Amino acid sequence: QLQLVESGGGLVQPGGSLRLSCAASGFTFSSVIMGWYRQSPGKERELVAQISAVARNTDYVESVKGRFAISRDNAKNMLYLQMNSLKPEDTAVYYCAKGRTSAWTPGYDYWGQGTQVTVSS
Repeated sequence: QLQLVESGGGLVQPGGSLRLSCAASGFTFSSVIMGWYRQSPGKERELVAQISAVARNTDYVESVKGRFAISRDNAKNMLYLQMNSLKPEDTAVYYCAKGRTSAWTPGYDYWGQGTQVTVSS
């Protein structure tokens, strides 16, 4: 069945780095867009970064541009999020998300269970 399993979260000091990974199975990974969402207490879930099916195009929310990098390995069915220069406001549960198609517009239809990222000194 369809599965998205995130890993790599944890506690990091401000200015530090983390790399999140997402192992995908149960669907044709290379045929859909993929993304990373995050949600912190009291806030709505927001789309942080997304990547096209063949990794030619990426898009980021303004607050993480220049600090985060999304990538994918279609041969391994893996999605990644490299997070640098982390700030306390990046603290959230991060979710891997599967796109409905290879296009941006239809959005996402499945999310993983999430991994906690805490940025604190």
